[in-house]
Amino acid sequence: VQLQASGGGLVQPGGSLRLSCAASGVTFGSQVVAWFRQAPGKEREYVGAFRGSMNTKYYTNFARGRFTISRDSGKNTVNLQMNSLKPEDTAVYYCALSLGRPIVSSFPDPGTYDHWGQGTLVTVSS
Repeated sequence: VQLQASGGGLVQPGGSLRLSCAASGVTFGSQVVAWFRQAPGKEREYVGAFRGSMNTKYYTNFARGRFTISRDSGKNTVNLQMNSLKPEDTAVYYCALSLGRPIVSSFPDPGTYDHWGQGTLVTVSS
């Protein structure tokens, strides 16, 4: 199983970016796919997750209302649409996949996930 995160780049404050997590060796279906981010000098933090078995989405407080997670079954990707970006959103963004059936309360725990993408850098700056 390999995950490939892409779509990062430089964007001005208030702008938008769409990140994509493509999978090989597995088809996104009932699994949980999450997005995390890590800013320079900070710990990795949870952004949100898509639970395929229930077709439900979960967001942390800073992401809710600005970020949207979606799955494109045709392309076998899970995407993160980020709007109204702020300088504090600058970070390397990672996607992660759990092959098990974790409970919702464990979604923010990086240890829940079996596979990680390599990360894509998002820089929000004028």
